[in-house]
Amino acid sequence: MIKVSSSSRTQKMVDTTHKHLIIGAGFVGLGMAQALKAVDIPYDQVDASDNIGGNWYHGVYESAHIISSRKITQFANFPMPDNYPDFPSAQNMWDYLNAFTDHFDLRRHIELNCIVSYVRPVENNLWEVTFANGEQRIYKGVLLCNGHHWCKRFPKFNGEFKGEIIHSKDYKRSHQLRGKRVLVIGGGNSACDVAAEAARVGAKSVLSMRESVWFIPKSFAGVPVVDLFRWWMPEWFQRLMAYGIIRLTFGTHDNYGLSKPNHQVFEKHPTLNNEVPYYIKHGRITPKPAVHQFDGWEVEFVDGSREAFDLIVCATGYYVKYPFLPPELQRVEGAVVKCYGGSFLDDYKGLYYIGWGQPRGGVGSIIAAYSSVFTKYLKLQDEINVPVGLVLKEAGQHLPKNHLCDPHQIFKELKLSNLLFNVIVKKAYQVDSSYPNFINIPLPPLQGIQNTQPLLGL
Repeated sequence: MIKVSSSSRTQKMVDTTHKHLIIGAGFVGLGMAQALKAVDIPYDQVDASDNIGGNWYHGVYESAHIISSRKITQFANFPMPDNYPDFPSAQNMWDYLNAFTDHFDLRRHIELNCIVSYVRPVENNLWEVTFANGEQRIYKGVLLCNGHHWCKRFPKFNGEFKGEIIHSKDYKRSHQLRGKRVLVIGGGNSACDVAAEAARVGAKSVLSMRESVWFIPKSFAGVPVVDLFRWWMPEWFQRLMAYGIIRLTFGTHDNYGLSKPNHQVFEKHPTLNNEVPYYIKHGRITPKPAVHQFDGWEVEFVDGSREAFDLIVCATGYYVKYPFLPPELQRVEGAVVKCYGGSFLDDYKGLYYIGWGQPRGGVGSIIAAYSSVFTKYLKLQDEINVPVGLVLKEAGQHLPKNHLCDPHQIFKELKLSNLLFNVIVKKAYQVDSSYPNFINIPLPPLQGIQNTQPLLGL
């Protein structure tokens, strides 16, 4: 672990123009750091927090467990311990990431409590990084691994609520719910976990969903559901399997007083949860439709019913944000980052958006597979003048339209990328010869404003 004081940073000027900077030391940032280190690509790594682990350190509630299985969440080159359960806890995950960091000797490259304020392209296709303490460094490139579970999304409601309103990000321990009348807004995995915990320790637990979701059990016939889906299965077959598993496990939505979802399974991020249907059947969770308005201690729902609450937990998701980038490099549309090959721009080289998507499965196995392709592209970028993103664009790739993705499709595409990499290299030199004068357009510094919002690794 490296901690550098403000004074030492400003006193010692170090040449970093041959290095890349990784922003974020969470699951994704650590995975990318190990990949760069493995192929001898020099890098620095920073994180705004006071420890590594990203969301598994600073963001999740004490009782959280992964919804994907241990098997597909672990890094392929560093399996989780055999004594871990199929669905490791938050503590398990943080311990695992610390073990991964130490095993690959990544900690000495990490600077903690290091907040990035601004990143901009400068002359000679280099990147200037400004930190909150005023220090500036010049890098060859920047990997954006700052995560997407930190910029809280709150819904807007009419009226005023006299009780407490928090985001699920702010929920940490069950004592926050104990003895309280709790309304949880949302239908995702965090919403269901909090509603189930409120069912156990709260005076009342109500789950408000704007629309119904498909509740998928975490395991079926003793096997984690995500492990039942195999790489060779097309998505339509996976969907058919999911419907069968849901029907055999839970029955129909009518059995729980819920309307049938108006979308197909996997069209939205899946909700893997056994407890909410269980507690609905036991009368410990009451499902409600969307909120219409607040009225003092009461909440009125769109069906006209009203309930009194002490606490509202908004499990309403997060924005994908890169507040340290200038407007010209803000490529986020909704929850999608408009880049090629998952990371690359077609008009700037040296800036890489990583880990912004939400695969329907574990992060580790995907990052392990993606990083080997990414490092090949990173080395190819050294050989050509044009951005790798432009090469991929000219090779026929399209910008993504959705942030959700089938992990098995990702693995197939990555395998194909590895097989066809020599073809991509040939295409790269052809494209490079067509744009002999390409340069990154430098952008002006940010005047008078420093971003002090901590940017925490995924």
